Amino acid sequence: MKLSKVILKKINKIKLILTDVDGVLTDAGMYYTESGDEFKKFNTRDGMGVKLLKEKGFMVGIVTTENSSIVDRRAKKLNIDMVYKGVEDKRKVFKEIMKQYNLMENEIAYIGEDINDLDIVKLSGFSATVSDGMDIVKKNVDYICKKKGGEGAFREFAELFLCLH
Repeated sequence: MKLSKVILKKINKIKLILTDVDGVLTDAGMYYTESGDEFKKFNTRDGMGVKLLKEKGFMVGIVTTENSSIVDRRAKKLNIDMVYKGVEDKRKVFKEIMKQYNLMENEIAYIGEDINDLDIVKLSGFSATVSDGMDIVKKNVDYICKKKGGEGAFREFAELFLCLH
């Protein structure tokens, strides 16, 4: 994978990788059974991406507007470092994370796909979106994945960091 010097410089500073859930780790579908149970489809390759990042010393976190126990279960299975659910103001949470973990903006990467991700995309030291992300997000990120949300886009994003460490 060939990356520009500017992108490589940004990636080399990253210590924490944050992700949205719906539309990035999932296909953005909301699935309900007849009885009202909700379920989501996650991609195993994305899970391996999290595992590999953590093995290389990166912290990995979730910041999502979704407020579902499904997110907790997935995060626990993947040993995610931090989970922020039900977030209406992602900018505020981003600033809290910076303070809590003593990080600078340029040490945090984020991948999201919709308008509610724009603030955090613009603040992040390195940002990305999925191939089926919203156009407004695509115009504001450093990298656009070839993969769609829920189809290995997070793993593709993770590989950008893994290839340098």
